[in-house]
Amino acid sequence: EVPGRRTDLAALKGAVLFAGPKIKTDKPVPLIIHFHGVPWLMEYHVAKHFPKAALITVNLGSGSRVYGDPFVQAEMFHNLIDEAAKAVGTKKGWSSITLVGFSAGYGAIRAILRHGQYFQLVNNVLLLDGIHASYIPEGKRLADGGVIKEDDLDSYIKFAREAVAGNKRFLISHSEIFPGTYASTTECVDHLLSTLGIRRRAKLKNGPVGMQQTSEVDVKGFHIRGYAGNTGADHGDQLQAMPDWLKALKIK
Repeated sequence: EVPGRRTDLAALKGAVLFAGPKIKTDKPVPLIIHFHGVPWLMEYHVAKHFPKAALITVNLGSGSRVYGDPFVQAEMFHNLIDEAAKAVGTKKGWSSITLVGFSAGYGAIRAILRHGQYFQLVNNVLLLDGIHASYIPEGKRLADGGVIKEDDLDSYIKFAREAVAGNKRFLISHSEIFPGTYASTTECVDHLLSTLGIRRRAKLKNGPVGMQQTSEVDVKGFHIRGYAGNTGADHGDQLQAMPDWLKALKIK
C-alpha cells in the first residue's frame, strides 16, 4: 500500500479516489480513471509514475455490461468527476482526463464517449486487452460468415478518428485471445483499422514485463500494440504493463 488518501465516492458504488501526497491542489490536476483492476495495483503504478495525478479506480464486477450500464445516464460521469474534484480539493480543476479500461472495463469508456460533452472532455483513452463487439448474427464467427456489429465500436471509431487527426490520444494494447462467441480484441482492432484505412506494421520485439510484441500502428495520437499469447497470464500481463502505455500518452 502506497501513501495517500482513499475516498469511496458516493456517486458510484465501487469507485474509489486515490490522491497521493505530491498532488498540488493550487494547480490543475491530471485525472486518471481506471475501470476494472485491483485498486492497490493501480495506486502503486500511479504513485510511482504519475505522483501528481489523481486516480479513480472503478470495479463493478464481471462483464462489460455492468461497466457500461451506469454511464448510460449522462449525469453519472459528471457526478463522479465533480465529487472527485471536491474530495481532492483542486482549486483549478482537472488539467486532463485519461480513461483506462482493462478487459471488461472497456464497456464504461464506450458508454462515456457516447455522450458528446464527455467525448470533448476526455483527452486520452487507453484500452488494455479490452475492446469487443458482438457478431451478426449473434455468435456466428467471421470465419463462418458472421460480421462485426459496428454499433458496438461506434464511439471508439469516432475517438480514433480524432486521435489520427492529432486532437486526442488513443492507445490500444491487445493479446491474441479468441473468445469465440463474440469478436476478439484482434478482430475489433482490425475492424477499427480497416474503417480508418490504416494498416498494421509487423514488429517483432520484446515488450514490457516479458511480453512479445508482434505488430504496431503509430499515426499522430493513435497507437496500437499487438502482442503474442492467448492465455489468462497473457491477458493479465496487459494490466501489469499499464505504466509503459500511460507514459506513451504523455499525460499532463
